[in-house]
Amino acid sequence: MRKSLTTKATAAIAAAAMLTSMAGCGAETAPASTDTQQPAETTATETAETATAEATEAPAEEAASDEYDPYQIITDADGNPVDLGGIEVVIRDWWSGDPAEPQNEYEEALKDYRDWIQETYNFTLTQTAMSDWGSTPTDFVDYATTGGDENYVFILRDDPAITSAMSNGLMYDLSTLDCLDFNDVKFQRNLLHKQYSKGDSIYAMFAGYSEARTGVYFNKRLLTEAGIDPESIYDMQADGTWTWDKFEELMSKVQQDKDNDGTIDVYGLTLNEGNMTTAAVFSNNGSYIDKDASGKFVYNLESPETLEALEWTVKIFDTYDAEVANPEGAEWDYYKEQFINGQAAFMVEDEYAACPGNFLEDMQDEIGFVMFPKGPKKDDYVNVWSNNPAAIPGCYDADKAWKIAFAWNLWTNPPAAEYVDYNGYLSTARNGKFDERAVDETIQMMTEKGTVAYHGMVPNLNLGSDFVWNIGPGAVVSEQVEAIRDTWKAYVDEANK
Repeated sequence: MRKSLTTKATAAIAAAAMLTSMAGCGAETAPASTDTQQPAETTATETAETATAEATEAPAEEAASDEYDPYQIITDADGNPVDLGGIEVVIRDWWSGDPAEPQNEYEEALKDYRDWIQETYNFTLTQTAMSDWGSTPTDFVDYATTGGDENYVFILRDDPAITSAMSNGLMYDLSTLDCLDFNDVKFQRNLLHKQYSKGDSIYAMFAGYSEARTGVYFNKRLLTEAGIDPESIYDMQADGTWTWDKFEELMSKVQQDKDNDGTIDVYGLTLNEGNMTTAAVFSNNGSYIDKDASGKFVYNLESPETLEALEWTVKIFDTYDAEVANPEGAEWDYYKEQFINGQAAFMVEDEYAACPGNFLEDMQDEIGFVMFPKGPKKDDYVNVWSNNPAAIPGCYDADKAWKIAFAWNLWTNPPAAEYVDYNGYLSTARNGKFDERAVDETIQMMTEKGTVAYHGMVPNLNLGSDFVWNIGPGAVVSEQVEAIRDTWKAYVDEANK
């Protein structure tokens, strides 16, 4: 029988959560779904364009850390600690190995707390790789269809198969489990449960801060040589004046033919065009697919905000994109080499790029990093969040699902009051190529100013091959929209049935 919670339980479970990093730029890198990249290869680094969005910022309110006590015992109706009966819960993903020994005070506190909850509530929990990135959606559907004796929390990725699973009863409705409070700040910090909701039902969740995504890197040396103070870009971001127009103005100043031989030596911009296209759409309050109040998908490609962003993006590609300087036969990601070699002053790319072990780590020039500038239809900066959702198979009965959710909820809580606002993404970024302002201002802002997205959840809709890969230098937006309009509308209609 499922235990009923006392007031103590409600207070403890409603506490805020630390980051349980399931995606990100640290040692535990988890690829999220992407299909706006031009190569066939898909990796953890290409995730910013995985979705379209409901333009809702996460609330800024924080948990009262001075009231948080993770060691307050949650009791059942008889006043005894909740007993999960010795269940073995497994969080299954595609990247986790054996747990490492704690390396700092936070990790020590986390280990002590997790040891305590397992002993106190009589359960064990491990997180391990049991699928690979490609097979994860199918693995979940197969398991949820046939069932099993295990106690799994599946870490999934944005994929149309998961939308179908929601519609076909294969994902447990988490809103029915009273041990989960989706008003809790650990859920409100990322809003993923809204992405995976239908009406009042919720089918997936994520705990803690959302991973930072697409922003604008800049080469400080090239800016200085062009008479631009690199710090001025951070200043504009801070005072709210970092806009499309300012970005374009700076690119026009740094793009130069230094030796007057008729060939541009420093371009304004290099990038994977898909990253910027999606960032631009959302930065102007647009989207590809939206969701209405009833939970229905809405075709939004031809909204004025989206079309304005697409037209502006093509103009920037035509004027400043270093792609024209690519050598014959260059790989799809040659833009990375162009930025590292100082061939372009700006690069639109995900935050992962300057984290430890990634391609900007060995760059010699100093770099800065800011959020993507805001368009004329948007009042504030926005980051297109994409996190790996945690789901419970719909084949489990209510008692089993409740116990699993209870254990996962405790596991994803912060280990002490001092860590209620701990942001692991910031800790990782400090060990990368980022300067101080990038970490303390930009990346902090990216984890707080974001929106969830929906186009990756519409079955058969492949954002990259359908549309975004065709938005590049010389593209005619109206032709590309016309070519996909009826197809996408049909996909949306089918998804809404």
